[in-house]
Amino acid sequence: MEPLGKMLILAGLGLVGLGVMVWLLGRRSGGGWLPGDIVVQRGNFKFYFPVVTCLVVSVVLSALARWWRK
Repeated sequence: MEPLGKMLILAGLGLVGLGVMVWLLGRRSGGGWLPGDIVVQRGNFKFYFPVVTCLVVSVVLSALARWWRK
């Protein structure tokens, strides 16, 4: 049961960290978090597509997954 406990603790810490990031970055009302994210505002309509943010999150998660498997 030791590996399962370790995995659950790390998953919980990861969720807490993700929650803090979303909370802190969500305060920014301007739109994109990173340069390269697409934000279109017209009247009451706002379209937000986080291209660069998705790429950064993907690279970080891939690196963590690779590290976890070693």
